[in-house]
Amino acid sequence: MTGSAWPDRPQENGPNIEILFLQANGSDNMRMRIVVSAFLALVSAGHISAETADSKIRIGMLAFGTLNWELAVIQEEKLDTAQRITIETTPLASAEAGKIALQGGSVDLIVSDWIWVANQRRQGAKVTFLPYSISHGALVVPADSPIRDIGDLKGKRLGVAGGGLDKNWLLLRALAQKKYGVDLDQSTDKVFGAPPLLNQQLQQGKLDATLNYWNFAAKLEAQGYRRVIDGRGLLQGLGIDADVASLGYVFREDWARSHEGTLSGFLKAADAAKKSICESDAVWQKVVPLTQEPDERVQNNLRRHYCDGRVKSWSETEKKAAAEIYELLHRYGEGRLTGKSGTLPEGVFWR
Repeated sequence: MTGSAWPDRPQENGPNIEILFLQANGSDNMRMRIVVSAFLALVSAGHISAETADSKIRIGMLAFGTLNWELAVIQEEKLDTAQRITIETTPLASAEAGKIALQGGSVDLIVSDWIWVANQRRQGAKVTFLPYSISHGALVVPADSPIRDIGDLKGKRLGVAGGGLDKNWLLLRALAQKKYGVDLDQSTDKVFGAPPLLNQQLQQGKLDATLNYWNFAAKLEAQGYRRVIDGRGLLQGLGIDADVASLGYVFREDWARSHEGTLSGFLKAADAAKKSICESDAVWQKVVPLTQEPDERVQNNLRRHYCDGRVKSWSETEKKAAAEIYELLHRYGEGRLTGKSGTLPEGVFWR
């Protein structure tokens, strides 16, 4: 694919989705808001779907998540039609809303983490996981910060996204204890909060460091902030070398068994969309408005980290490493995250 815009296509059904892919170069904030608003209106109306009747998959998606990028590319490139599947999307207000929708049967698939899947299976719910991304959160500080390693966090003001049982927070605590003999839970002035708020507080000098999700860390780095360590570095410090997916496609086991062709078709379409986003600058320029970021440096850093997160391997090696991570989380979370057992339940990962 060459050029900076995709060719116009005749409208078959529903509103014209080409508005999603207005040129991003030189666009101002107002134009971005218009583009994203148009996208959300289409999603709400249920028009992000392939016009085939062979097999349908209902996907719950956060309005501004990266899955959102892929679904837009799938539809525009007609990758769903090529796989003979129909994609029906449901916009979600939050990650928790997605879990509720999946449990209630109103969607077939969401993106979530395998820790939640493990907890659900421990309680008898037959949900399962396939890897989506190995992108990890990161500990970020101002460029001139004296913090060079996690041992330097002692006595500092630290913002943590996701709460006291966040996976990265527990792993950070585990590594600090192992490497420095420091209990970060006791020795830091912790602030748990929403990712955008933590970024804002770091920029305002109200925090010394933030442990935030990968996309929020990427935004800070593009503005000159420094990454101290990320989730992959935490795992390596704890003796786990495999790249374990942090997020994955989560779905019910019974649905997957009765829709194997649909699931396989969706995974092939999603993989093709990822490839286009990462390898085609023309495609990326049309996805840019969906990032809601006017700064080109931020846009490029989001793309880089997104593409770095593409899953290259998912074998018994990664699954064994996940079991080791689960045991660590059980130990340092004192069972509050994992329940009574630190053993990963059977069936967490789809065969």
